[in-house]
Amino acid sequence: MNWTRFASALMGLTFLIHVFAGGPEVHDQLQTALHDDGLAAFAAILWHAVSVVLAVLAIGLWVLAARHDPSLEGILSAIQIGFAALFVFYGLTRLGTLAPMPQWIIFLSIPALTRFGQFRNRKTRRSVLAH
Repeated sequence: MNWTRFASALMGLTFLIHVFAGGPEVHDQLQTALHDDGLAAFAAILWHAVSVVLAVLAIGLWVLAARHDPSLEGILSAIQIGFAALFVFYGLTRLGTLAPMPQWIIFLSIPALTRFGQFRNRKTRRSVLAH
């Protein structure tokens, strides 16, 4: 099994959840609650920017599954770990709990799965070259 490709699929699923579940649950509510047109526009831009980042992460992981590139892996993982840190920090400091925003779990799980996948792919390539 290509674990990095699986990580890419999970990120693709994360993108779909963000757009189709998060949109009505968070984005639409922000648009209703923000009465200042400038702030509402800024919130929409940020929401859709995250959508773009999630899509690019899924594509980047798909590319990484096909070829080993430590720099690409590092960049993709850093973005996700940064997202996880934001969810943990604001969950704990603003809400006092991580329960309402469990997104940090997926943003730590996917880089871990990617690391495992890249390790397995390198190990498999070395084994093939040795024989």
